[in-house]
Amino acid sequence: MRTREELEGLPTKDLHDLAVERAKRHLDVGFLWDLVKALPVAEAVVGEDDRSKIDIARPLALINDFLYDTDSGKLGDALRPFYVDYLERADD
Repeated sequence: MRTREELEGLPTKDLHDLAVERAKRHLDVGFLWDLVKALPVAEAVVGEDDRSKIDIARPLALINDFLYDTDSGKLGDALRPFYVDYLERADD
């Protein structure tokens, strides 16, 4: 198990990939659903207010963001604490 310091030192893409792969491996649909729900908030935090308002009304836009935008850039950076917290709690 990695420490919080080790996790904080990883690039955003690595955090995203580790968290999503763990969730898939453990069939942790709760984490994946929480990530989708966190997207509009993260988008608002990085100044993409218009996009976050559209996403709330359009679930397919959320899925697209989940698949393509949550591992890099400002959105990925806004989600870093979410990934770190999830991986820190992981017991494998």
